[in-house]
Amino acid sequence: MSRKGVGLAAFDRSRLTSAQYASHGSTLRSANAQALENQLAVFRSLLHQFARTHARDIRSNPTFRAQFARMCAAIGVDPLASSNSNTNGGGSGGGGSIWAQLLGRSVNDFYFELAVRVVEVCSETRGENGGLIELRKVRERIMRGRIEGASEITEDDILRAVGTLKPLGSAYSVITVGSKPYIRSVPKELNTDQSAVLEAAQVLGYVSVSMLMVNLKWTRARAQTALEDLMGEGMLWVDKQSDEWEYWSPGFMLENQDVVTETG
Repeated sequence: MSRKGVGLAAFDRSRLTSAQYASHGSTLRSANAQALENQLAVFRSLLHQFARTHARDIRSNPTFRAQFARMCAAIGVDPLASSNSNTNGGGSGGGGSIWAQLLGRSVNDFYFELAVRVVEVCSETRGENGGLIELRKVRERIMRGRIEGASEITEDDILRAVGTLKPLGSAYSVITVGSKPYIRSVPKELNTDQSAVLEAAQVLGYVSVSMLMVNLKWTRARAQTALEDLMGEGMLWVDKQSDEWEYWSPGFMLENQDVVTETG
């Protein structure tokens, strides 16, 4: 009987020790979480101070603006997101984004107005490219339409502007084809084969069934299916005048046509 008593006492002590460890662990986690929250609060305070001090540079200098946005991202702050959920009733900024609260409406509106221009460019060119346009070309079109003396627009600005279109769903997004970023303005996901075809078309401006069969080791049916799908979406145009049909990138054809027009 005495042995049973010793065993039960040891079991009780073990349970008590486990409970103490669990309590201590919970206390440490709470303390660490609080310390981290305090550090983030300090960072955000310094970020506000930095933004107010350098507001003019952030508005006028695209490189500085991009660096500031990266600083925000590093501590989990989305400058374009509404901060309604972070205000406790005492904020003077009301809702609005970090840009709007710190720098006034001008920078905040800058991105939303830029997003409108991106939508306009995508709509204007959808018949030419099927809703897939290179980021560089979007920037060039937007810059051509800006008045003299207007602030410079960078590709980074355009990427952030596209981010403000997320509430519209998957219709507007940035994808990478090969090594180049493109803006897709149609709610269609490219599969692996279609992406490979578009990447191949960047080299010469066009592809053919035999080129895909030789270089990608595809069957004729696989190559034909990918090409016809892209042609149906308007992302490739077909030239039936050669011995073998050639499927051209609309952007490549229009770009070369502009070069010929300028030199002519």
